[in-house]
Amino acid sequence: MSASASVTARRLAAAALAAGALVSVAALPATAADHARPARAKVQISAVQADSPGRDDRSNRSLNSEWVELTNTTRSAVNLDGWVLRDESGHRYTFDHYRLAGRATVRVHTGVGRDTRTDLYQDRRAYVWNNDHDTATLRNDRGRLVDDESWGHRRGGRH
Repeated sequence: MSASASVTARRLAAAALAAGALVSVAALPATAADHARPARAKVQISAVQADSPGRDDRSNRSLNSEWVELTNTTRSAVNLDGWVLRDESGHRYTFDHYRLAGRATVRVHTGVGRDTRTDLYQDRRAYVWNNDHDTATLRNDRGRLVDDESWGHRRGGRH
């Protein structure tokens, strides 16, 4: 092998090793410093009262005693505009221009009422949540699952 061929071969080998090293570094797991971004907002279904106390007489009082609570577990407010809460039968409640404050809880009632910071109303005249079994599902404005809570099934929800 000539001297120039040997130098060329060494240069190619060095270039290949350098490229391999770059690929290896890029494939390494991220360090803790790379994850120093603030935590993403987390909203969860914190409680469900599917069976309103007393007789199910479809009165507004009885309907509003059926509710789902959502809690923001972070310090930052979360914009719930366009988020959807639904049951297994397809009843949907879409949040409209609502921000859930940090470390706050909102109760979403089935019946008719005046929305406040802590209580929202679906304005329905019939029950939504089945007493014996159902699943409350919360999806964000992109349709991604945020949380769900099931009751009365063989396998319960995640809470």
